Amino acid sequence: MQTDALRFLEDKWNDTFAATLDEPELLRYRSNLLGSDLRLTNFGGGNTSSKLTQKDPLTGQDVTVLWVKGSGGDLGSIQRAGFATLYLDKVLALEGRYRGVEHEDEIVGMYPLAAFAANPVAASIDTPLHGFLPFAHVDHLHPDWGIALAASANGEERMHEFNATFGHRLVWIPWQRPGFELAMMLQRAVAAHPECDGIVLGGHGLFTWGNTQKECYRNTITIVDQLGQFLHQHRTARNAAAFGGARVQSLATGQQLATAILPFLRGRLGNGQRVLASFSDAEDVMEFVNAHDARALAQLGTSCPDHFIRTKIRPMFVDWNGDANDLSGLKNALDLALVEYRKDYQAYYLKHASKDSPAMRDASPTVVLIPGVGLFSFGKNKTEARITGEFYINAIHVMDGAAALGNEKKIVQSGEAVPQAGPAAPSSAFRVFANYVALPPSEAFRIEYWALEEAKIRRQPAEKEWSRKVLLVVGGGSGIGREAARLAAERGAHLVIADRDEQAAQATAEMVSQRMPREWCCAVAMDITKRETIHAALQKAVAHFGGVDAILNTAAIFPSSQDGVIRDEQWATTLTVNVTANYLLADEAASVLREQNLPATLVLTSSANAVVPKRGSEAYDVSKAALSHLVRELAVGLAPLVRVNGISPATVVKGSTMFPRDRVRASLSKYGIAFDDSMNDEQLRTLLAEFYAKRTLTHQPIDPVDCAEAMLYLAGDKSRCTSGHLIPVDGGLAEAFLR
Repeated sequence: MQTDALRFLEDKWNDTFAATLDEPELLRYRSNLLGSDLRLTNFGGGNTSSKLTQKDPLTGQDVTVLWVKGSGGDLGSIQRAGFATLYLDKVLALEGRYRGVEHEDEIVGMYPLAAFAANPVAASIDTPLHGFLPFAHVDHLHPDWGIALAASANGEERMHEFNATFGHRLVWIPWQRPGFELAMMLQRAVAAHPECDGIVLGGHGLFTWGNTQKECYRNTITIVDQLGQFLHQHRTARNAAAFGGARVQSLATGQQLATAILPFLRGRLGNGQRVLASFSDAEDVMEFVNAHDARALAQLGTSCPDHFIRTKIRPMFVDWNGDANDLSGLKNALDLALVEYRKDYQAYYLKHASKDSPAMRDASPTVVLIPGVGLFSFGKNKTEARITGEFYINAIHVMDGAAALGNEKKIVQSGEAVPQAGPAAPSSAFRVFANYVALPPSEAFRIEYWALEEAKIRRQPAEKEWSRKVLLVVGGGSGIGREAARLAAERGAHLVIADRDEQAAQATAEMVSQRMPREWCCAVAMDITKRETIHAALQKAVAHFGGVDAILNTAAIFPSSQDGVIRDEQWATTLTVNVTANYLLADEAASVLREQNLPATLVLTSSANAVVPKRGSEAYDVSKAALSHLVRELAVGLAPLVRVNGISPATVVKGSTMFPRDRVRASLSKYGIAFDDSMNDEQLRTLLAEFYAKRTLTHQPIDPVDCAEAMLYLAGDKSRCTSGHLIPVDGGLAEAFLR
């Protein structure tokens, strides 16, 4: 098979690099190349395998080992350690233990008994599909072009036409849930058609293979590319508007409307478990959501199991008048659609559940389609939310491709014979619209509530303390804010780092990105004395994540002058930054938090100086005293939805922008502490911090991390019954004891 006719895809195979790799690494390399292009397979979807000769560690004899992508792995990022390895002869021997499709799940429990070299990687449900195909190297992918063919009401007929056009010998297999029975069907198909060069799984995906790693890769990308060419030819020949043509137009203010509605929508969907959001108004998305056929197609749901697991039985399509000025009308439409969706989902569960089925999961949608605006997708983290949206965009491409392959002279209706029908489901179970064949609800349920899928969910690591939450850290470019961001990142939070110094905010974002995916964090400039910059930062948090769950503010100023005299303008600025700006922050945040209608927290930074009067720091001390009372006022005003608390640290020198070199030197001189001008900034700060520590009961310098820990405690669920209070973080400063 030659690849010089590729039109859409790129042959990325590098012979020079490949020559440096052993066979397992070649499998990893092949997998990564395939997974690097979402036109070939989705994130986490598809599977690859190789049958390799290795020495048995027990006998020293050569044995054939099946290397196959482990359960839950992603082809684009998988490493050698991500593959399950099994004795091939033991996998094949399972055929003798197979008692029929009603008992196929029991075979999964035997895969660990076939593990080679005690490899602990869990074998995926696709393992026998690869093991029983008599080829050295096998790819099983879910390319949009391939699924479009597999999900067409005339798919088998078009497959034969494709074979004739491009000189292939693909074979069709009707729909069957992935598992051991499908492996037996694949085995029989190849035995009946030994000349075949690929298999189309009805409603599902594509199998291809090769005698070498390179040949397998090239066979795969060639067939997928040619499927793309085939669809393009039919689409051009039909010359018809996609999805029945446009019913509405995209709104010029669609992105602004999406940001305006996201907190409301996130709150409605996350009143059980919080979710993170992603939004797309890409051209192909808008072509679909604005179309005449969008609602009917959305109601059918998806076909490929990989799509369905993420997008649920179907997306929620919102009937709305499209008036950009009618936000309340959109909210009403969303509420009505959500009530209907949850009712339908419950009915779907009750209709198909058995006494052994897992309990019904959250009935909320993971994909929401709003005409004129776009596609909203949701998940337990930002990555999952984005990927869920990408999966539905794949489904859009599949529906478009199936329509392109339709035969205008012979339009198949629901209930009529379709090639996806087989032992698993009769033609009457499949629903058809515009030549697109959706997965029957009964089969969708068998996948969504599959015991093996439930077991996979239970194997996932426990969520962290801050998982599913968005934390806005104001003053996150340095000191306490930077430490709070670091700790929150380690505990699973999604972060918005705000600082007047945008470069410092970006630096913190880069630092925390070493601890979590980069898309879980964003940075923004904010001057908290200016309401418009606060609003802009909150809007960025909403646009990126869907909303905000907690806000920490560590930004403040300490006025100083060389002669020790505080001018009027310094006094005014200190009160503006340390008091008024906190009010502005809370006031702007309140509008977002009210829209979400989810419990939220606000933590502000006061000071021990709020209760300890000193000479020369009157402006700072008074501002912090006012802030302490503002905490109490806000706690009352924002209750019960928002808890408001604060911390009262003693002097924090380390990492603080309020302690530039000149101020530290002046303080050291004031207290008669010897120092050398050759010392760097951190050495000078350490001297001053140690001096302050001696004035406390614990003799411990106050570190930014001490304050960060207290702030995160107050912002988190462990303090759910605390509001209107301030925690001292002062090392035990007797002068600041409550009075």
